[in-house]
Amino acid sequence: MFVLKKLENPKRPLLGPNVKTLKFWGLLLPKNVYMKYFYIIMHLMVTAFTATEYVDVWFIRNDLNLLLNNLKITMLATMSVVKVTTFLYWQKHWKDIIEYVTRADLAQRATDDVIKNDLIKKFTKYCRKITYFYWSLMFTTVVIVIFHPLFKFFLSQSYRENVKEGNEDYLQVVSSWVPFNKSTIQGYLAASIWQSYASIYGGGWITSFDSNAMVIMVFFRAELEMLKIDCANIFGTEWNPVSDKVAFERLKDCHRRHVELVKYSRLFDACLSPIMLLYMFVCSVMLCVTAYQITSETSAMQRFLTTEYLVFGVAQLFIYCWHSNDVYFASLRLSEGPYESTWWCRHVSHRKNLFILTAQFSRVVVFSAGPFTKLTVATFISILKGAYSYYTLLSKSQTK
Repeated sequence: MFVLKKLENPKRPLLGPNVKTLKFWGLLLPKNVYMKYFYIIMHLMVTAFTATEYVDVWFIRNDLNLLLNNLKITMLATMSVVKVTTFLYWQKHWKDIIEYVTRADLAQRATDDVIKNDLIKKFTKYCRKITYFYWSLMFTTVVIVIFHPLFKFFLSQSYRENVKEGNEDYLQVVSSWVPFNKSTIQGYLAASIWQSYASIYGGGWITSFDSNAMVIMVFFRAELEMLKIDCANIFGTEWNPVSDKVAFERLKDCHRRHVELVKYSRLFDACLSPIMLLYMFVCSVMLCVTAYQITSETSAMQRFLTTEYLVFGVAQLFIYCWHSNDVYFASLRLSEGPYESTWWCRHVSHRKNLFILTAQFSRVVVFSAGPFTKLTVATFISILKGAYSYYTLLSKSQTK
């Protein structure tokens, strides 16, 4: 708990842990020139490692099991590289989004509204849970990937005997090409260290990027719900109405907040949408490959390890689709807010202004995966169906 408290930042009550991990893994580059170039070099090294994974495909193309293992890891590594590359390229946009989220969050926390304060606490607690859960899931996956060769060596007697007799090669941490002989113990250890480094750093990229994006999605949903509450309270209550001047200021504030929310949600979608389009394709292949390996694998240990990887792949895409779906429906319900106010007992001029505000709320906030589809639970189900279809084709092609 002490470690988790150290991650908190009073100046960023919602995004504190997420911003710190973005800085720790070098996605938010520091101002110090030497540290900045240090992180850039680290990024280039992992990018170069990902390229060696593609090179290794040529050497293992005749072994289906090795090819599938390489494919699922390589595509995940490619996603990591794309995420980091786009984050660095659009660094200014991401900083603007983070600053907006922090600014709007602090403004809402300054309120004395009991309902809104309870809502803020609820969403903050939820953000911490989803962040730490995702970190734990990624950490578990990385540990399994790195120590998988050791697990197999100590738990599989046949594998140990085959390796000692020279009938089977050492199982690699990650399938990749190196410019030296991996079949010797020295070469294998050197390759394992290099592969472990890339796995750890790539895992750090994924956790920092994804958890930050997910918390921002939760923020947009929370902001929409609080905006709906404020719209319902524009004119006060029937027993405690506010003056025309106060009502007009509240209406202007709701208008300003919605304009700003739409602006930054579109900027966020512009930064995330291309990544999610690639994500959907990668996850479809990953789910197909891991499902095939689970059904074709005879070792119980290997099935367990592959199942954990499948859970991680499903969880990645599901969490994105789930939170985007929440934002979408919160946006649809936003127009109910003005109608819940005491508009019927106000002057016709106020009703006209409220009608204009309601029309503005018709701009639906929803995130997308490229120009083709919205990021919703329905889309997630479609991807699962597609992955199952690919799995069926792969299984039938191997039984013939």
